[in-house]
Amino acid sequence: MSDIAALEQEITSFKADLAQVRAEVGKVIVGQANVVEGVVTALLCGGHVLLEGVPGLGKTELVKALSRALDLEFRRIQFTPDLMPADIIGTTVMNSAAGGGYSLEFRRGPIFTQLLLADEINRATPKTQSALLETMQEGSVTVGGITHQLVQPFVVLATQNPLEQEGTYPLPEAQLDRFLFKLEVPFPTKAELSEVVSRTLLRPANNVTKVMDGPRIVRLRQVLDRVVVADAVRDYAVGLVCATHPQGDAATDKVKRFVRWGASPRAAQALVRAGRVRALSQGRAHLSIADIRHFAGDVLRHRVIFNYDGQAEGVRAEALIGEIVAELPESV
Repeated sequence: MSDIAALEQEITSFKADLAQVRAEVGKVIVGQANVVEGVVTALLCGGHVLLEGVPGLGKTELVKALSRALDLEFRRIQFTPDLMPADIIGTTVMNSAAGGGYSLEFRRGPIFTQLLLADEINRATPKTQSALLETMQEGSVTVGGITHQLVQPFVVLATQNPLEQEGTYPLPEAQLDRFLFKLEVPFPTKAELSEVVSRTLLRPANNVTKVMDGPRIVRLRQVLDRVVVADAVRDYAVGLVCATHPQGDAATDKVKRFVRWGASPRAAQALVRAGRVRALSQGRAHLSIADIRHFAGDVLRHRVIFNYDGQAEGVRAEALIGEIVAELPESV
């Protein structure tokens, strides 16, 4: 089989697998197509997701359904103000040994899983939040000078409530930057809410069928590397990130006025990684500018830091990013 034929076969398989995962998750989750797409995209390209929405919108059920469809180990950590780093990553304990001696044993915490739900992550102190930094970036945990590797795929899906801010701690910029996407989970429409009530109370629940496993996800990630990224598309992704900086040449008037600091280099990487998944899901082996634009809001909304004027006037990141995308020429 030629390389081109093999690639076409891999693209077809990738597209079919992705459609199956969405269909299985759709048995449990009503609507929320953009959220499901974002979470599945992040999983396939090895990124983490911050889900923001009021309680009761199905964020936890989404993660559970995804773990069943993908046959991944799932654990949940409820973040609270008294949660300590050791409660997440584990701790080293001293055991008595035969002959009166002692030995040290590392007991792994709940972070040693594949699909981790960090529920209400902003309720924990910054010290505890920082326990996730190494794991989210490197896929490993270092305790007592010893590094422990996590089984891949490993994805953190964190939730936070945008309304109740009492007793919460804002996530540090360094941690926000490690999330590939920040997805806003909207309240369902009247029809969707009616369907939720019917599925949960009036009809038997649909069982989610396993359609993929961890090794298969790792193999699909390798297919992403074969998606061609033209120089013009790469330059557009870079130009989009640079346009979020007030000192950038392509910065809009609102960016110069309201933004204190723009997106980091990780944002440009995230745009390309996510765009490759979308390209394959549509049966293409090349990245387009439309793919970059599609994920601009999800990638940039949590990476743009507003100054005092921007916060005082209530400037929304979505509106600002939309203006940047509209004004940025394709040739940058």
